[in-house]
Amino acid sequence: MKSAPQRPIFVSVNIKQKFMKLILRLGLILFTGFISISTASAQLYGTADTNAPELRVPTSVKPAFDYWMRDTWATLGPDGYYYITGTTSTPDRYFPGQRHCWDWNDGLYLWRSKDMKSWEARGQIWSMEKDGTWQKKPKVYKAGEKYQKKSINGDPMDNRFHAVWAPEMHYIKSAKNWFIVACMNESAGGRGSFILRSKTGKPEGPYENIEGNKDKAIFPNIDGSLFEDTDGTVYFVGHNHYIARMKPDMSGFAEELKTLKEKKYNPEPYIEGAFIFKYDNKYHLVQAIWSHRTSEGDTYVEKKGVTSPKTRYSYDCIISTADNVYGPYSERYNAITGGGHNNLFQDKDGNWWATMFFNPRGAQAAEYKVTCRPGLIPMIYENGKFKPNFNYNTK
Repeated sequence: MKSAPQRPIFVSVNIKQKFMKLILRLGLILFTGFISISTASAQLYGTADTNAPELRVPTSVKPAFDYWMRDTWATLGPDGYYYITGTTSTPDRYFPGQRHCWDWNDGLYLWRSKDMKSWEARGQIWSMEKDGTWQKKPKVYKAGEKYQKKSINGDPMDNRFHAVWAPEMHYIKSAKNWFIVACMNESAGGRGSFILRSKTGKPEGPYENIEGNKDKAIFPNIDGSLFEDTDGTVYFVGHNHYIARMKPDMSGFAEELKTLKEKKYNPEPYIEGAFIFKYDNKYHLVQAIWSHRTSEGDTYVEKKGVTSPKTRYSYDCIISTADNVYGPYSERYNAITGGGHNNLFQDKDGNWWATMFFNPRGAQAAEYKVTCRPGLIPMIYENGKFKPNFNYNTK
């Protein structure tokens, strides 16, 4: 009996080789796809969406009152009053162009309200000339000396520089007193941020420099802030991502300035108005960053040849979160398109609000009927993020 003919061995080997090649190709495709997705995901961080309707300022938000102001700050005091302050211009000053505060102004002003609807002016609460020490005298440029003659908005400026910017009012519970953080653009005594303490325990003051900045700025840059943790520990937060714990008596820093640990954009753009608050067992780091509308899409990442001052659209309220006040902080997200350099606070009923000032810079300014006015935006906290509350008026 004849045995069945055997199939050539090379046939099965050839099939195995083809199968292995197919597996390798599929693996290469999947790996390449994974790399592409990972690259795309990395590129997504730092992009913006200036048209996202849920992040726009609700059209119901109008100026809280009619007064020229930037960097609006609002808070609820222990006396049941809401307080507002901000960067202001000298009331009786003549301006050849639009009103501004870039070269000099006359001090800090305060408003209060019981219901956030009707606001009462409390007048000037701190003056450089009357209440300052190193802040007292202006920096005056002599004939022939070079100085910036036009602001970033193109406003004509004097040769006298002496403006106080970005004031924040904080009632520090552990100290049972009011404190103000503000900064000087320039003065004969220098520039930078400083902390003031109320001498009466009242928000109207009068105020004095704390010991740490009696003779010079406690922080050599703008936009200082304060944060009191739930255990009573107070921190100073500074421009360009700095933080330092304060002494228990609020007289100065208890440690050297440290850099906040953040997930930065690449490259990192110019960032202002740092502010920290705590909610839902998280530390929320709020900062102001410009969005750009470009040929490559909306972005916060500045790129040579793509972004420029002309591509700026909105000054946004950007937030990231952390489990520790020093960080590391999460990826940033936009909470309010056009809400940059602001703060968030809760009202008497626990509702969240954010301030704004209707920034006159950027393309978004053309959408406002009026700019540089204090505004209050109802906010909501959902899924670990803050955003404008469009349903607030219907509650």
